[in-house]
Amino acid sequence: MADIHKDMKRTHNCGELDESYVGKEVVLAGWVQRRRDHGGVIFIDLRDRHGITQVVFNPDRDPVTHAKAHGIRNEYVICVRGKVEKRPDDMINPKIATGTIEVFASGLSILNTAKTPPFMVEDRIEVADSRGCQGLSCAKPCQPRKFLRAPPVATAFQAAADDCRF
Repeated sequence: MADIHKDMKRTHNCGELDESYVGKEVVLAGWVQRRRDHGGVIFIDLRDRHGITQVVFNPDRDPVTHAKAHGIRNEYVICVRGKVEKRPDDMINPKIATGTIEVFASGLSILNTAKTPPFMVEDRIEVADSRGCQGLSCAKPCQPRKFLRAPPVATAFQAAADDCRF
């Protein structure tokens, strides 16, 4: 299940990358929000509590990493190494803070797999009866911030999250 590489320690969070990082190598970690396969090139929206970054797995650039990415599904926890590149002007996504860039993957570590959730874990989805799915609602991007406001657990949780740059 886990394929952890010691040299893949997170360098940035998913909400901080912009055009000033173009050309730099970064390591990101988070949950797979969405996975799309467009003619062999795999696109993943990687999310953490800070935001979302698009990660690209291109078979022409790194066939080994691309092959590993075929098994990734929504809500997997992964760590990705890659180079930040500016998106073409017609591909910019103004809906996310990192919408002007994407990370072309050169390394992948699957930290944890996940069963397909009964609903998409997104801000705009409301679940009336989530018995047995409370953990999923905590993984929603808006939820950790709410949870972190509830002392005294918040202080301990925040310290641990900060230590891991999560």
